[in-house]
Amino acid sequence: MQPVTLTRYLVEEQRAGRIGAELRQTISVVMRACTSISVAVSKGALGGVLGEAGTGNVQGEAQKKLDVISNDILLEANAWGGHLAACASEEMDHAVPVPDEYPKGDFLLLFDPLDGSSNIDVNVSVGTIFSVLRCPEGHRETPTDADFLQPGRQQVAAGYCIYGPQTMLVLTIGHGTHGFTLDREQGVFVLTQRDMRIPASTQEFAVNMSNQRHWEPQMQAYVGDLLAGKEGARGKDFNMRWIASMVADVHRILTRGGIFIYPWDRKDPDKAGKLRLMYEANPMGLLVEQAGGLASTGRARILDLQPEHLHQRVPVFLGSKDEVEAAEAYHAKTGA
Repeated sequence: MQPVTLTRYLVEEQRAGRIGAELRQTISVVMRACTSISVAVSKGALGGVLGEAGTGNVQGEAQKKLDVISNDILLEANAWGGHLAACASEEMDHAVPVPDEYPKGDFLLLFDPLDGSSNIDVNVSVGTIFSVLRCPEGHRETPTDADFLQPGRQQVAAGYCIYGPQTMLVLTIGHGTHGFTLDREQGVFVLTQRDMRIPASTQEFAVNMSNQRHWEPQMQAYVGDLLAGKEGARGKDFNMRWIASMVADVHRILTRGGIFIYPWDRKDPDKAGKLRLMYEANPMGLLVEQAGGLASTGRARILDLQPEHLHQRVPVFLGSKDEVEAAEAYHAKTGA
């Protein structure tokens, strides 16, 4: 039996009436760009791509060379295809419309070109996260930042590529979450995990414990009960895992369950959270919910949030449904 490639999968979805030709082609272009990024990442020191770029992004964070390279690859790949009106990147201040010399399309693309880039130099898995929205009617010729400010439920596609021992694409077009593995010899993505499902309950959590002293009381109480194990209020032992690469942590959860947490903390009280709503929380939230999990800020569903600006940050709790709901119950308490 012939393997199902990404191209075949997308054509079948188009024939079933779940996507149009333009969205199919948009996803295909993003995947070709991710294949190029995978090659650059795999070269490491041999390709001269490790280390700092000597620049900063819009959030004031130091950029790695591969941050800049990945951002450029995605912009260039998507500029001329005729499927997009504009792109927005975690690495850029504002959205970038498709140049006037190229045809415009009906979609908007957002991406974190290289999530987890602080791990590049130590050879830990990193990835590209992306989200696709429809451009508001009548705005395709002159799109602005405001056109991107749509709740996560309006995403028409979302996914990530993880660059690890294998390069994998995890994708949703709103009909389940599916995993594709890059066949490096053939240069194609092959469907290897159809309808990924996150177990409803779990005994595994991922959180940066070094920030514990900065957490609010509700979060302290929640993690305290996780750490108390069988003798505590939860009545079972939990294991902790933390890779510090959201793509890698979420990929583990999609594969075997768990909860990923990046809560609000007092270390930087002016920021509502660490992770970006548009580039990280929304696309990962859609992938997780399409796999039977939940995505929350601890107090509200991530996919229901009305974005206020392109680089908005939010707290993130996502993964196994029962555990996300348990975390929400702690955060609903007052005076904890």
